[in-house]
Amino acid sequence: MEKKRLAVVTATRAEYGLLRRVIQTLLKSEYITPEVIVTGAHLSDLYGNTVQEIEKDGIPITHRVDILKFGNGTLQTAQTVAYTIQCFSSLFDQIKPDACMVLGDRYEMFAVGSAAAMLHIPLVHISGGDVTLGAADEWFRHCLTKMASIHFPSCEQYAQRVIRMGEEPWRVFNVGGLGDENIRKLPRMSLEQLSESIGFPLKEKGFALVTFHPETTADAKPLEQMQQLLWAMEQMPQLQWLITKANADAGGEQINRCIDEWCATHENAVAFSSLGVVRYLSAMSHAAMVVGNSSSGVVETPTFGVPTVNIGDRQKGRIICQNVLCCQAEQYEILRAMQTAGSPAFVQAAAATVSPYNGGDTAQKMCDVLEKALFDPRFLQPKGFYDAI
Repeated sequence: MEKKRLAVVTATRAEYGLLRRVIQTLLKSEYITPEVIVTGAHLSDLYGNTVQEIEKDGIPITHRVDILKFGNGTLQTAQTVAYTIQCFSSLFDQIKPDACMVLGDRYEMFAVGSAAAMLHIPLVHISGGDVTLGAADEWFRHCLTKMASIHFPSCEQYAQRVIRMGEEPWRVFNVGGLGDENIRKLPRMSLEQLSESIGFPLKEKGFALVTFHPETTADAKPLEQMQQLLWAMEQMPQLQWLITKANADAGGEQINRCIDEWCATHENAVAFSSLGVVRYLSAMSHAAMVVGNSSSGVVETPTFGVPTVNIGDRQKGRIICQNVLCCQAEQYEILRAMQTAGSPAFVQAAAATVSPYNGGDTAQKMCDVLEKALFDPRFLQPKGFYDAI
């Protein structure tokens, strides 16, 4: 039986951190050949050239597609989407994969999924059904859901939402969250190993892990929000600050310049374009709290039970567990939330959190599904619309 060729596309460090175990599992498959295509921020020096993390893992890269040629303003993002559709349409027409796998909700994946759909290449979508009202990711994700033939939502609530969007239940596979599986299965570094690796002496439960990305709704002011956060951090000098920089959304460059300037005048702070999945999760396990608006703050921290401050509306609509405090991007609200997150009572309550993402053998379960589905002609036929009652 000839193997099916599955194009797996990754554009950002966070996305690859989740796809990593899936790719490694697919590489062992007797029925599927994963063809890894690297694009977006991975290939940009400005965002850490994180393709190096993929190379370090020994993942074979089939193609590299450089799409970040226009800058990261709103108009420039629209131009990037158009250019990405053009690039991937040409690439897919050339290599003719049997299917394409994408994860999540970003504009790069919206463009990749659009190219695949236009060429009638079945789309496999991971992490559909989430809601994030504070970002354009909200509608990028739902568009991908409607283009996709196979769905891997991260929990039962999101699986049911995908079905209510008209997706036929037999196409929807709730096999758990990849982030939760990473936490349970990836070896983590000791605090000493982590400190040595980053060249910064961290204190156990004495530092906060910070990631703040731009909100991408029309009225958001990302730089002002970052400045509000930095003011609040300034009021808590007892903590160290381990910061991972913003992604390639509109406003990300401004945020990152602001972070660099702030760290240059604060000996208790250090910033990185990317920590990589192992260092990032290790840091999360040793941190006093996680602060910012990254999806990892609401999706992955519940497994650790680490106190978390989720700022602004970027993650609005996601499941919020008891270890997460939500506040607006206003300096006094952020400060109060961080002070509460560090209190003994909240630390104890956060530690009892139960994650809804059911991570176990998620990557292997995805591989098992795909080994059957990619040979099933039903998944290659036009979709019906399921009227959920």
